Amino acid sequence: MNTPCRKAFTEKLLELAQKDKTIMAVATDSRGSVTLNDFAQLLPEQFVEVGIAEQNAVGIGSGIASCGKTVFVCSPSPFLSGRSYEQVKIDAVYNQRNVKLVGVSGGVSYGTLGFSHHSLQDISVLRTLPGLTVLVPCDAVQTKALTCYMAETEGPMYMRMGRNAVEQVYSENETFTVGKAKQLCDGTDLTLLAMGELVWPCKEAARLLAREGIYARVLDMFSIKPFDTEAVVNAAKETRRLVTVEEHSILGGLGGAVCEVTAQHYPVPVKVIGAPDGHIVAGESPEVFQYYGWTPQGIADKVKDWISRIH
Repeated sequence: MNTPCRKAFTEKLLELAQKDKTIMAVATDSRGSVTLNDFAQLLPEQFVEVGIAEQNAVGIGSGIASCGKTVFVCSPSPFLSGRSYEQVKIDAVYNQRNVKLVGVSGGVSYGTLGFSHHSLQDISVLRTLPGLTVLVPCDAVQTKALTCYMAETEGPMYMRMGRNAVEQVYSENETFTVGKAKQLCDGTDLTLLAMGELVWPCKEAARLLAREGIYARVLDMFSIKPFDTEAVVNAAKETRRLVTVEEHSILGGLGGAVCEVTAQHYPVPVKVIGAPDGHIVAGESPEVFQYYGWTPQGIADKVKDWISRIH
């Protein structure tokens, strides 16, 4: 069954908070978009509503965390990462508060609302902050596991997820280690590295490419920071060509992280697939994905075209 990551997150958060009264949730008039309504109703003493004021939410969350609480500040990703950057930098990161920033509706989830509601720069901005863990789950199973990790692990973190239901990539008993990529399939001709909602399309693209005799390794780079340098270097050495795929700007996101690693450790050709550095079309998520070729067939076609040009 396909489930939105945001729903998986709030279900697991409610379960954890019912057992641990030190867990708090802070919202920015976002109970609906984050699906926090049940949490607010069942645990009112562990819930804080600040209204449409993302800067205040991070500051308040950091203050609550200084009193020994584990605080999940939940808000739409474009505003949490954009409007409150200074508070994230100083209140949460500089002071190393136990604040978990949860950005929902990342990427082009709010596609029809256009540029103001797109979140295509959040990873590039936030992964530069020292000491901030950055996670991008691809399905409900991974989201729940990472929610548990965030609740159990001290320190500031940012987890970004989309809005819509997504295909299930992992079985229910799958385990994850922050800082380590997950290999979904092996290949010798190139490696597809993806994060978030584009992991499943990459897995399917690898299947399409295999039909044509092109065998792709697929890595789920859900842990953007800490980053799995070893997996990237091994992929570069063993498959010689890397393709990054992300629902994010082509500047500074997953593609940037991979190029930083390869340039310093093992230079190989890298193709970065993502949102172009310019005006992004508005439309429903499936329409935007189709337009930019973020579908299994679109990714496979881009890979084949790229390979044909670098021979």
